[in-house]
Amino acid sequence: MTTTPTHIPTAPPPYPSRWPALLALLLAEAMNLLDATIVQVAAPAVHAGLGGSLSDVQWFSTAYTLPFAVLLITGGRLGDIAGRRRLFVLGVTFFTAASAACALAPTPDLLIAFRAVQGAAAAAIVPQTIGLIRAMFEGDELSRALGSIGPVMGLAAVCGPVLGGVLTHADLFGLSWRAVFLVNVPVALAVLALSPKLPENRAPHRPALDWPGTALAGTGTGLLVYPLIGTNLTELPPHDWVLLALGLLTLTAFALQQRRTAAPLLEPTLFTHRSFPPALATSTAFFAVTNGLTTVVVLQLQLEAGQGVLAAGLSLTPWSIGLAVSSWLSGRRGARRRMMPYGLALVLIGLTAAVAVYATDTTTARYPWPLLPALALVGLGAGLFTPAFFTLALKPLRPQEVGSAAGALNAVQQLGATLGVAVLGSTYLDGSAAAACAVAVALTALCWATSRRM
Repeated sequence: MTTTPTHIPTAPPPYPSRWPALLALLLAEAMNLLDATIVQVAAPAVHAGLGGSLSDVQWFSTAYTLPFAVLLITGGRLGDIAGRRRLFVLGVTFFTAASAACALAPTPDLLIAFRAVQGAAAAAIVPQTIGLIRAMFEGDELSRALGSIGPVMGLAAVCGPVLGGVLTHADLFGLSWRAVFLVNVPVALAVLALSPKLPENRAPHRPALDWPGTALAGTGTGLLVYPLIGTNLTELPPHDWVLLALGLLTLTAFALQQRRTAAPLLEPTLFTHRSFPPALATSTAFFAVTNGLTTVVVLQLQLEAGQGVLAAGLSLTPWSIGLAVSSWLSGRRGARRRMMPYGLALVLIGLTAAVAVYATDTTTARYPWPLLPALALVGLGAGLFTPAFFTLALKPLRPQEVGSAAGALNAVQQLGATLGVAVLGSTYLDGSAAAACAVAVALTALCWATSRRM
């Protein structure tokens, strides 16, 4: 009589299988993160097509982002328990169905509901990427594979508004905004076709799911993120400040609970790695800058410069090209530690140039052409920074720490993105684009300081 082992070996599969499998993981990562931003530009067209209240516009994005952020840590732990390939395939399947349902949604309420299913499915998919990469690669190949995550995430975040603007403007087959969701379907089907090449993998010692910790982490993250999405910080009502305070208290209770429970949701040994706590802070600050800046650029072009949805989306192209080129160069050199300060220096130069462009161009009703090279510099810097950052943050982890670490890093990324949109967006709406870029400079300096401790 044979028994089923609790640990599935993680030896790398035959060489030809690994690169198509890595492609499947990166496509899924890009697809999920792209969906967090692609609706930003298309949202007004969605509202015009479906009707409903004006508040629905922010919920078209919020309904995806909120469950995504809240469930990421739990998704990482479930991969440890049930198997990362199994949860990955299940998440992609639900994501595909939800994407098709979003494209066919006849009312705004149904679209919001299907977006929530998309977000929950994304939270099951994204944390599995790191564990599966570590199961497939070793040595220098592992460094290159881990280094590919950062550029994909950065490109997905920047290309979302570009693709949303292009697809909505093109009105392919009369689909208008519905093409924004349908584009996920062929990508997801390609991921599912490649998924049999993925090895099954889970934590060496199968942990139990920490239900109290799951409830505290989900509630605390939700209370912290919910008031910040689609809002102006200077106009935050008192009850939202109460929610933020309750969120911080709940997450504090979560941290205390994790130190006392026998089967924690976050592995306590994660915080014995010298580089991991600074990595969380660095990720939060960096993605606050990148996501907040794209929001400011798109808003300024549409609200002040009188540009349409297509021009606003395409204006981020220099950023995308710069990021693609520099991340490829960084990956070829092994995503070394010194790339991080070089990358952040370029980001600072680009942001400083953006401050100068916005401060000197007092005629807002025209296209700010000098902004394009500034955005290209920001993209070049981000492309140098992200491969080195993710490689350095993830390479020292032990197998039992991978699920927790992946969920935590992705969760703080979403928190940083939300904070960036709220802080930089509020600064722009209450002040100017130059002031918002100046705040981004300060956040990048904070990112540089925390990354030095990794």
